[in-house]
Amino acid sequence: MAHLLTPGQAVLARNMIRMRLAVMRNSLRGDNASNLYTGVSLGLVLALATIAVAVLWPVHLPVTLAVWLSGWIFGPIFVGGGSEALRPEYFSMLPATPGRIAAALLAGAFAGPAPAVNLVALLSLPVYGWRFGPAGVLVGLAAAVLTLVTMVMISRVVVALIGLFVRSRATAAAVGVVTGTVIALCGNGWAPVAALGGASWSPLFVRVLPSGWGVAAIEAPWFLALAILAANAAVIALLLAAWSGLLARRVVSAARGGVPPRRGTPRPLPAAGGARIAAAKELRVWGRDLVRVQLLATALSFAVVMPLLLVTIGAWIMVPFTGLIAIVMGAATSANLYGSDGTALWLTLMTPGAERADVRGRQLAWLVVVGPAALALSLAGTLASGLTWAWPWVLGLLPALLGGGAGVVVLLAVTSLVPGTDPHRRGGNPLSTGADETAETSLAWLVLLAVPATALPAAGAILLNPWAGVVTGVLTGVLSAWGLGRIAYRRLESHGVELLNLMKYGPAPEPGEPTTADLPTHHRIGVTISYLIAWLPLFPQGLAPLVMKVLGVEERVWFLALYLPPVWQWPTIIFMIAIGLLMYGYAILTPMRLSSSSSATR
Repeated sequence: MAHLLTPGQAVLARNMIRMRLAVMRNSLRGDNASNLYTGVSLGLVLALATIAVAVLWPVHLPVTLAVWLSGWIFGPIFVGGGSEALRPEYFSMLPATPGRIAAALLAGAFAGPAPAVNLVALLSLPVYGWRFGPAGVLVGLAAAVLTLVTMVMISRVVVALIGLFVRSRATAAAVGVVTGTVIALCGNGWAPVAALGGASWSPLFVRVLPSGWGVAAIEAPWFLALAILAANAAVIALLLAAWSGLLARRVVSAARGGVPPRRGTPRPLPAAGGARIAAAKELRVWGRDLVRVQLLATALSFAVVMPLLLVTIGAWIMVPFTGLIAIVMGAATSANLYGSDGTALWLTLMTPGAERADVRGRQLAWLVVVGPAALALSLAGTLASGLTWAWPWVLGLLPALLGGGAGVVVLLAVTSLVPGTDPHRRGGNPLSTGADETAETSLAWLVLLAVPATALPAAGAILLNPWAGVVTGVLTGVLSAWGLGRIAYRRLESHGVELLNLMKYGPAPEPGEPTTADLPTHHRIGVTISYLIAWLPLFPQGLAPLVMKVLGVEERVWFLALYLPPVWQWPTIIFMIAIGLLMYGYAILTPMRLSSSSSATR
């Protein structure tokens, strides 16, 4: 009877596509619509640029396609296992085999803007094939379709692996290490390639990757091209079979509760009260919540790998500041402390006078988790680099950033909370918090700006008197942790109920209040692009070379201004800082102008 109640494969796939489109259509409201339009616009620009590479610089086409493949592989890792509109758990009761469900979900995965944009980029293959005649164009068209399916399938398998095997702190930390390493490679990955003489081996490497099979098929004789395309189709079949098996195991794991229960008798909490008991509770959360374990591993691995990549070309300039990078990244990944705990806040609100102890306990726990690692990395990095001039900077900025991070994370946790799913309801993917990924990313960027700002007084004092800056850094850190923490717990006392409602029911609708999505399309795209790239001219190409010029550091690294003649270096630095500030000003002031004009017309 089951086969009579189950629709055919084509009907099942069509229903999955319709559901995927319905979910996407109903979510296109407010900033979600703005982000989608901006993302599609940027994606189309990159896709057209890929086609331009095939026309103007065909030798670089395999590398360009490898970048698209890396986006499909590492994108799900960046967002904690991927954003799945149609979870396999939703269809576990259908009387259908895992293979049929997997094939239908695969059809639904193509019903979105990302595969469409990627298909436009893969049209570069038949464009490249035109150089080899009509046969090359036909091979390129077939390779474009097969490459797209392969990329999507690899992404789905990565998501399934993350959701299934991340069931312990070790695997969550491993995912975090991979994430941090990949982010570091995006910034300084050129250094080891240059050190190893990448020009000699990279052409073969990028053709071995699945993204390069299409190029290899176009360049090969016709019989070998057909063999490559057939092998690609076989790989797709194997990936589909592996994915269906992983989905079946994931559904069973989710039905059992996701993460396996702890073994043995849990350790009792210490006989203490106030902030100490809150800190003890928070430390256990840091050790047991797989999301926090992954984010902490991401911060520490990024802090270690980012400077070491430059060491491959003999640049030790960033190594003494490894611990400082770890503090800033650790704060950025901890900005949503209350949101990641879900509605457990009611336990604090139901205990009279517990708000202060809870905030101070979270601060203390964050310092215990991040502080020792940052201190060890700072001392080891400064000693290993042999740069004695860095000691005042490390010893002065370390306490300033620790105190600033401890204050900023709790303050933003209660003022800019992003609601997420309760930890025990995260389903088959324990690294997906269910929170708005765009809002969490924006919150992380805000922390990346706010935490270094708390260390500016210490940096100024170090420029005037290096060792007086150390004392200033300690005082700044203590005042930041105490003052911002005080604001945070007073805010929690006065707005705790509102925060609990926000976590439980989501943000309340405000139909009369304009948002960024109400901007004209060109302004909406401009604001989002400004937020995405304004940091490039302001920090890496503006403030960083400014600091290096002031300190007299001779390493040019990858800062544009330092490669120019001396007479043009300061004007270029000032120009880059001005460009970054103007972009941030445009992104911030344009929505504010909309809000003020809307209020004036009421």
